[in-house]
Amino acid sequence: MAGGAARRPRLVLALAVVLGLGGAALALRLRPTAAANTFVSSSSSDYRATQRFYRGFGEEPIAVLVKGSLQQLVLSSDVDRLLGLEGCLSGNVPAASLAAEGGANGPCGALARAKTVKVVFGPGTFINEAAGQIDEQLSSQTRQAQAQAKQAEQAVTRAALARGLSPAQAHKLGRQASRITIVRFQEGLVKLALQYGLTSQPSIDDANFVSALVFDSKKPAGTPKQRFAYLFPNRDAALVSVRMKAGLSEAQRTRTIGLIRQAVEMPQWRLQHGGSYLLTGEPVIVAELTSSITHSIELLLIAVLLVMAATLGLIFLGSPRLLPLALAMLAAAITFGALSAVGASLTMASIAVLPVLVGLAVDYAIQFQSRIGETFERQAEGAGESGAGTPELIARAAALGAPTIATAGAASAAAMLVLLLSPVPMVRGFGVLLCVGVVIALVCALTAGAAALALGGRGGEPRIVAARMAALGSAWRGARELLAENPLTRLVMSVALGVAVRRPGRVLCVGLALAALGWGLDTQTRVETDITKLVPHSLSSLEALSALERTTGVGGEIDLMVSGRNVAEPATIEWMSSYQSAVLARFGYSSARGCGKARLCPAFSLPDLFPGHGTGSSTASKLSAQTVRGMLSVIPPYFSQDVITPDRRVATLAFGIRLMGLDQQQRLIDEMGSSLHPPPGVSARLVGLPVLAARSGSQVADPWRRLETLLAGIAAVALVLLLAFRGDRRRALAPLVPIVLATGWSALILFAVRVPLNPMSVTLGALVIALSTEFSVLLSERHRQERLAGYDTIEALRRSYRRTGAAVAASGATAIAGFGVLALSDIRMLRDFGLVTLIDLSVSLIGVLVALPAALVIAGTAAEGGARRAGPGHEPA
Repeated sequence: MAGGAARRPRLVLALAVVLGLGGAALALRLRPTAAANTFVSSSSSDYRATQRFYRGFGEEPIAVLVKGSLQQLVLSSDVDRLLGLEGCLSGNVPAASLAAEGGANGPCGALARAKTVKVVFGPGTFINEAAGQIDEQLSSQTRQAQAQAKQAEQAVTRAALARGLSPAQAHKLGRQASRITIVRFQEGLVKLALQYGLTSQPSIDDANFVSALVFDSKKPAGTPKQRFAYLFPNRDAALVSVRMKAGLSEAQRTRTIGLIRQAVEMPQWRLQHGGSYLLTGEPVIVAELTSSITHSIELLLIAVLLVMAATLGLIFLGSPRLLPLALAMLAAAITFGALSAVGASLTMASIAVLPVLVGLAVDYAIQFQSRIGETFERQAEGAGESGAGTPELIARAAALGAPTIATAGAASAAAMLVLLLSPVPMVRGFGVLLCVGVVIALVCALTAGAAALALGGRGGEPRIVAARMAALGSAWRGARELLAENPLTRLVMSVALGVAVRRPGRVLCVGLALAALGWGLDTQTRVETDITKLVPHSLSSLEALSALERTTGVGGEIDLMVSGRNVAEPATIEWMSSYQSAVLARFGYSSARGCGKARLCPAFSLPDLFPGHGTGSSTASKLSAQTVRGMLSVIPPYFSQDVITPDRRVATLAFGIRLMGLDQQQRLIDEMGSSLHPPPGVSARLVGLPVLAARSGSQVADPWRRLETLLAGIAAVALVLLLAFRGDRRRALAPLVPIVLATGWSALILFAVRVPLNPMSVTLGALVIALSTEFSVLLSERHRQERLAGYDTIEALRRSYRRTGAAVAASGATAIAGFGVLALSDIRMLRDFGLVTLIDLSVSLIGVLVALPAALVIAGTAAEGGARRAGPGHEPA
């Protein structure tokens, strides 16, 4: 492969440029996603149940918090502005009004055309619909009373005539009966008018009606009724809930959120009495967070590339200094271009692949370049085959180094492929994408790298070719002298090799004890899952979410989906009300205290459609099937569609929850689920994004699952090495020693420095195995080649560390410098990711420096002992 590329360098490089540019163009089309199926398998029962819930009621709610005096809001013209905003958000804007509300191309018109919003539930529409419903009921009852009065008049008149009274007397009695019926109806109207403060036809602009509807007359002025807390949380806030339709693409979801944001900012809906709007909710936060992290990584990646370029410029004293970085960017462009070509999206985990892949690709390129540099160096010194051209030298270097580099890469990929065992889809995607990237990086190093080096070493006259060969050799010689032969490095290597040679057993025993301590402490390493602590506090939606929780006592919503053949049965509603009351009391909520510091609060649910039978009521058993049917038939679909499907097969019982980490959230969900005992024929399960996120977080943060992944990764590496080395156990197992120890050391250091893991960095345990495998295999194989060349174990180690060790140090120093930039990020999730990666890289280098020589000395001693016992004629491996 490398020899062929060296013979046709211009063709190979042209093809590489085309693939790189094409891959980059495709990669730029990738859009970040945080869809539910990226962190929960679409085949899981939780995911399927949540999708069913979304189809019935819409996706997670977007919250528009209206801050300001509630009295000023609902008892002034501001309530009309709020009603207009809710109509705009729902896409229900009359064509005649569209011009005054931003026009056809404005946010309201765009939302009406898109039809991506399923339901909007807010104070303005609630009051307007309540007024309309009461007016319609009054009209209906008036007609019914008039019909009853007429029937009473006719019945009394006929009875009077039958008793022999005169027609005049009979008609007089009939009119009296009619008036009695009307008076009784009017008495009922008076009671209703007193209840709602009606002096005329009820409307949203009738302050008396609105005040009686919204506020609790038994409490201080301006205190809203507790049963409407999901609309009026307190005297200084109101809440609008917007649910998008299920099944939207990421682009549709992002555009809809953008249109909602624009609509909220329209001057037509600006409140005139000191109120303001805040837009938040899980969909808004996820979209803004994903965009923020993607943008930050783009900026940080530029900084990483600049730092890596500067590091390579310092290490390699001649040309081509930046070739490894160029090859790494080529591999990254092709990898992410392929991801785009297959129609995949950019998850949080696949974003994390980019810096890891760049680091590994730089390592492969440096290793291959170092082998070619050594070959050119020997040729320039006259130690090589005379008359050999650049392509032949590159082919010879590839024949010596490429199999080892490929073996190390295959073993590293096997360690990453173990992530396919994870139950979290984005973690599995991380492993697959990184494996594909490793293969592409190896191919780029052996083809485009060989072609670039060949092109640099070609020329017309022999003396020019010799001069370029000498330049390429001197570039690597300078790097080796800088890294392996400076006084500090020589001192460290001398001490490390001296200790490993004199007391290899003691070195490994101490290393094993420290590793065992790290494995044990890894179960205590904290995984930070509280989103508010991982992201920039400057996110507007996060600031709004904090304000929402301070104002309302809740920051999210958990839904209990109740399903059956007909959930609109009195027994089902009674159970829902009873469960709601019990679970709210269990988590600290009471109607007297309100949400306060309660972990759960009530949200709009099916029992709320039946006044007197909802939360905390003891009269739910008095409901009859006729009452339920009657209530559901007269309640506007605007109200009922948010809590029960039209076919009456699915209903919802919603709860507001406070902001908390995913581990706390999972415990809350488990406690709620433990008391679920629905009636026969009815099923109930908790659904929604909080349930999916908590389940995924608990799986990712499980320390025993991390340990299982590490063991599986080590086993996969061992299997690949045994296959590559044709069953030579000593040759395969010696490089495994520092790999195993590095996993424990990394865990120990992470625990000691108290750097918590997070959803991005928790999967990087496999990175320790991959990096340690890369370094360990390369050095152990170079040691074996030096041994076969006739050097004893100690001298072979010195030569290996002076040559291949310098290449390992070069790639390690470059990667550490690059990842150090991530540690400077203002986003804690990225900062901790960078710190964890720095620790993993450093531990991998130390493991190779300290543990591998000891393992090779013990393996060499055992091999020599075996050869002596076998008798003359047997050489140690």
